[in-house]
Amino acid sequence: MQTDPITFAVIKNALDSIADEMAYTVLRTARSEIVKDVMDYSAAVCGRDGSMLAQAKTIALHLGAVPEAMAHVFERFGDDINPGDAIILNDPYQGGMHLPDIFMFVPIFHDDALQGFGVVICHHTDVGGRVPGSNASDSTEIYQEGLRLPVLKLYDRGKPNAMLFEIIERNVRLPDRVIGDLKAQYAACHVGAREIRKLFDRYGVETCQGYFSELLDYAERMTREQIAAWPDGTWHFIDHLDNDGFTDTPIPISVAITVEGDQLIVDYEGSAAQVPAALNSTKSYTNSCTYLSVRSVLKGDVPNNAGVFRCIEVRAPKASILDPVLPAACAARALTGYRVVDAMLGALAQIVPDRVPAAGEGGNTVVSLGGYVEGRPFIIVDMICGAWGGRPDRDGVEAITNPSQNLSNTPVEVMERQHPVRIEDYALIRDSAGPGKWRGGLGIARAYRLLSPSASLQLRSDRVTHQPYGLAGGGCGRATHNTLTTGDKEVALLGKVTRTMVQGQVLRHEQAGAGGFGDPLERAPEHVAQDVWNDKISAAYALRWHGVVVDPATGALDAEATARERACRLAPETPA
Repeated sequence: MQTDPITFAVIKNALDSIADEMAYTVLRTARSEIVKDVMDYSAAVCGRDGSMLAQAKTIALHLGAVPEAMAHVFERFGDDINPGDAIILNDPYQGGMHLPDIFMFVPIFHDDALQGFGVVICHHTDVGGRVPGSNASDSTEIYQEGLRLPVLKLYDRGKPNAMLFEIIERNVRLPDRVIGDLKAQYAACHVGAREIRKLFDRYGVETCQGYFSELLDYAERMTREQIAAWPDGTWHFIDHLDNDGFTDTPIPISVAITVEGDQLIVDYEGSAAQVPAALNSTKSYTNSCTYLSVRSVLKGDVPNNAGVFRCIEVRAPKASILDPVLPAACAARALTGYRVVDAMLGALAQIVPDRVPAAGEGGNTVVSLGGYVEGRPFIIVDMICGAWGGRPDRDGVEAITNPSQNLSNTPVEVMERQHPVRIEDYALIRDSAGPGKWRGGLGIARAYRLLSPSASLQLRSDRVTHQPYGLAGGGCGRATHNTLTTGDKEVALLGKVTRTMVQGQVLRHEQAGAGGFGDPLERAPEHVAQDVWNDKISAAYALRWHGVVVDPATGALDAEATARERACRLAPETPA
């Protein structure tokens, strides 16, 4: 097929806009805070063979798992996919990621023929299991984690599956929110289907399908062209999760990236075996983390579709933390995914050092609180978003989602209005940034006072013992700290906790700061002084890491004292 570049651009941008419109529909119609406020969901448009054509500006870490989930949809239903169907799944061993993430696929028909799929993935507030929120890191097998849904039809030829709806309602703690969010997914998929059919009406089915194929090939060509410019060879990097929550043993995530011409081979040999905690990442999620890491260092004009995936082969040892087998638990697999991204970027920094920042805060922390108030259940699933590492040409950023996500913190007003908690503190943490020529972003502190008689607490955090790394001589970010205060007594908590909180207790989470980039002594003194003036760092920090003398009261830079301090530090040592 001979392509017209203008029509190609119109159809490409139309697909991107349709995926975004699906995402906006979810945002407008969802019932739960985890979806409409935290924005833990994703949307995409797939072709008739299941290939992802476009993804919304949502959570990219979800969307790389779509190909494997789509394969299970075809395997289960084959030719039994009809107009009006809506197919769901959440089984991590059937293309899913963890049980709260429910995939929905709505087939798009035109002239009685299957032409594509609208796809929406939402993190649901609760899917049952042993703890409210279904997201504990200390579950030891998947059967503890909640309702496990294989590939099933929620709607069959437009008719709701009443039995499946009832099963879901009976097994979750907040059925109105879960069913409401499922219906938001359904509505969004139908918005996507409607708009795709408009494209078919305008350009014709076969013309559109031809351009869809060309769009995938175009993304593949652009990706291969960039990879071909990278040096051939193999680059290694190891990062660690602090532990699995049961022992103090660090969990290695080891990656080797091999560049062979225009192809990448990503091998996770040497990573930890699957663990008894719920940190195991399914192969579909490991694939997704890998694809995202590579895509993040490509130039921005490469389309976000499955054409990129064709250039990357992912290998992970079976029965490892990156490709577990039953009955491994997976609820907190996102922590492992974040560390996969950190390890990938550490290796990619050796290949394309001008395109990779230092490590961020280590991933969004999850604070889940659940219980009852006057017999009515409540569940909070709060994602604490943090900081980016220093970049090759500028500082990191604070109070922002992890680069691998597109999440938001739950607004304080929403949380306090709907749940029995009071947010006592919500602030940036001074001196938490990793030092460098370009400093890392500051970590965030958030403190929750419980107002109900009791609640179940699940805290999922990391980087307590393994701080976010710096690059090119930059320093590590400050470590994570967790505390629980009862009256005037404060005790330290581990990074991964499941326990009971009682009324009046205050949980305080201080997230890690991000790593720095470049030699701290090369940072411009005026930038250091500005950070002191803005209370991002102290005068003592400025002197210790940057050799910059700043008046702590006024933030004024003492240029002469700074010049002497730096000259002293940079002077060669005199032999004894």
